[in-house]
Amino acid sequence: MSETVETRRRRLLFRAEHRGFKEADLVIGGFARKNLPVMDAAALDEFEALINTPDQDLYAWIVGREQVPDEFRGPVFDALAASAVAVSKP
Repeated sequence: MSETVETRRRRLLFRAEHRGFKEADLVIGGFARKNLPVMDAAALDEFEALINTPDQDLYAWIVGREQVPDEFRGPVFDALAASAVAVSKP
């Protein structure tokens, strides 16, 4: 039996909020909570590929400490990185 879109969104939200270290949980989880409900299948695929990467790599890309590999750059990553910048501004 295949997973419904809503089940997939709930699974991705759980994974986004439980990354392994607090900063990533807050940034990625906060983004997921706000954006997963409106993501289409292509965006969900992109988001899932991102959260399948190791925590330290993904967080380093988001905060700009490391270059984002081309295969992970896309509209979802760009929105995630932009949301992290918005969160960090006073």
